[in-house]
Amino acid sequence: MKSAPHRLLRAIAVALLAVTGTVAVSGQAQAAGSLTAAFSLSGTTGQYTVSNTGGAAVSGWAVTFELPAGVTATSGENATVSQTGNQVTLTPAYYISTLQPGRSTYPYNPTFRLSSAANPVRCRVDDANCDGSADTPPSAPGNARATVRTTTTISLAWDAAAPGALPVVGYDVFRDGKLATSVTGTTATLTGLTANTEYTFTVAAKDRKGTSSPLSAPVVVRTNNPGDDTQPPTAPGGLRSTAVDSGSASLAWTASTDNTGVVAYDVYRDGTLATTVTGTSAKVTGLAPSTRYSFTVRARDGYDNASPASAALPVTTTDIVNGYAKVGYFVQWGIYGRQYFVRNLETTGAASKLTHVNYAFGNIDPVNLTCLGGVTKGTTADPQDPSQGDGAGDAEADYSRPMSSAQSVDGVADTGWENLRGNYNQLKKLKAKHPNLKVLISLGGWTYSKYFSDVAASDASRRKFVSSCVDMYLKGNIPVYNGAGGPGTAAGIFDGIDLDWEWPGAEGHAGNHVNAADKANLALLMSEFRRQIDELGAQNGKRYQLTAFTPADPAKITAGWDLPKVAQSLDIFNVQGYDFHGSGSDNSWEPNRTGHQGNLYPDPDDPYPFHFSVQDTVNAYTSAGINPRKLTLGLAFYGRGWQGVADGGRKGEWQSAKGAAPGQFAEEAGTRGYSNLMASVPNCTVQHDEKAVATSCYTGEGGQWWTFDDVWSIGKKTAWLKEHGLLGAMIWEMTGDTGTLMSAVDGGLR
Repeated sequence: MKSAPHRLLRAIAVALLAVTGTVAVSGQAQAAGSLTAAFSLSGTTGQYTVSNTGGAAVSGWAVTFELPAGVTATSGENATVSQTGNQVTLTPAYYISTLQPGRSTYPYNPTFRLSSAANPVRCRVDDANCDGSADTPPSAPGNARATVRTTTTISLAWDAAAPGALPVVGYDVFRDGKLATSVTGTTATLTGLTANTEYTFTVAAKDRKGTSSPLSAPVVVRTNNPGDDTQPPTAPGGLRSTAVDSGSASLAWTASTDNTGVVAYDVYRDGTLATTVTGTSAKVTGLAPSTRYSFTVRARDGYDNASPASAALPVTTTDIVNGYAKVGYFVQWGIYGRQYFVRNLETTGAASKLTHVNYAFGNIDPVNLTCLGGVTKGTTADPQDPSQGDGAGDAEADYSRPMSSAQSVDGVADTGWENLRGNYNQLKKLKAKHPNLKVLISLGGWTYSKYFSDVAASDASRRKFVSSCVDMYLKGNIPVYNGAGGPGTAAGIFDGIDLDWEWPGAEGHAGNHVNAADKANLALLMSEFRRQIDELGAQNGKRYQLTAFTPADPAKITAGWDLPKVAQSLDIFNVQGYDFHGSGSDNSWEPNRTGHQGNLYPDPDDPYPFHFSVQDTVNAYTSAGINPRKLTLGLAFYGRGWQGVADGGRKGEWQSAKGAAPGQFAEEAGTRGYSNLMASVPNCTVQHDEKAVATSCYTGEGGQWWTFDDVWSIGKKTAWLKEHGLLGAMIWEMTGDTGTLMSAVDGGLR
């Protein structure tokens, strides 16, 4: 769905492209160096004329340069400007972002305005010098030396190389002329060496384009002879914790002694090596919140003699939030029929009350088995179609659709030229207003879970899938779509990933792939997510969160969730506390009998052969050893309803019915958002089941019966979860409420 102004912008773009050249089919950038950029300055307005001197089209280029201290650049025409410190990036409008061979950007040159007249320096275009000159390589690393040696390892250090045209991003270490390892810092440890053997090492710096420096001076080192020393060090003493947070533990201990000297300490977490350090302190990262660990430390000397282990130290990490978590799902499609925008999170007051917003949903590419982006394709109308969600996605809503001033968090409308629009840009604005709010991308959901079994099936598929999701959502490298997107454009929006696999090892949507190994593979997939997001976090000084939507049905938990193993990776289990009963739009679920969808306690009047309750669901997790402070309880901001419902002396509760009641939308029979339900179902008298703690309403004999959460049930449930030490509440989903229910959640979790 596109607005008329957006279609007009696209028409203008097509006309302009007719001037600058035909759009390239591939859209792939060619080797850097085929573009040049000539700068001109008129007063305080600068512009670059970018020309393609090569023989192939170039797409996705940008111009970067530096300005003198204190000078700022803002957007002008035919491009957008971003500035960090004195570094400026000039991103061309989409109608000039592809340059054909022999063409230039004239007469649509990218321009920008300066706070004061200045000439840029260190200009780069398409990652090459703007004047077309060759890049200079880094200098050779200096003072290469051996710092530690054992019988099988040698540690090296060197002085940082001076950058050439580009910053130094890493170093290659060569052993006897062959590449041994690559590192980003100025130290390296080579392992797997042969005892009492001489090796020659050299080091070369490399820039981000892979250009290498000359080699360092060689370092000749002989590994130790194990026969020269067989005495182990003494055990480290006084192991203690100096700091703990939700994802790490800092440890310290008293130094061991050894006749030839201690060269390293190995730190073990629950019996598995976690890290190796040379001093008497360490920070162990990659931990899960609200989780107990046991640490020990062993000392090693240069002859690989290991000491006895220190005394064990138990450490429990802190909770992921102070107080209570309030997690709300924001649905991508809410901006259409529901007319619920990110702005509504602000205007209803929800944004100031939530701790997390989970953006639903991201899909899986059915061919490449990677995170899917850059497409706008709807699902099929048949909910039982096994291919209903194949290839579906909504890049238009995500980051292409321009928002009006009335739809914008800060009241500023999109022009349609930005490279980030839609919900993503509004989430970025929302986070600017609420810096402590965490936004996570939620992957899967009922319709998009078909291929989770495939991406989790092997180590290679897990690595590939997770890497693609991290690249797209955490690094922000979203595909170009309708003039928006591109490398890094969505960086900083998402603070983590929420996995919504419905359901591993058990039935879910029609056509879902299910495998007997799903349970084990899910734990491995979670571990791979934890590894890769922690690796990225170590690079940029941030801890990304990993959460999951998890089932209410104990049978589904048993079939697909190795809870103790998954807990080692997850920050939050968002536990389903609703959809115990209901009737879907195709009447395939439970069309002939009513039932509570989220009762807190088991109801003795429940005639179904299985008796669901929030209490029993939570017990399934805690009895498996999951810390309650890793659990949020799901609340329903919507109702499920039946029609043709008999009274049965119970005002419709657990009574016969004749299918799903009319829904808020024609395609969603049996479902209404809470606010819509209260406003649109006449004569629906609210009933509170005190024994089961469940809310319903009934319109009378042969009429409609609805089950939902309201202020009363939310008050009861938040009191219960506080009494049982849970982390907080999760909400599906925010469009159903105009503020009443969110205020009840917030008030109950104080």
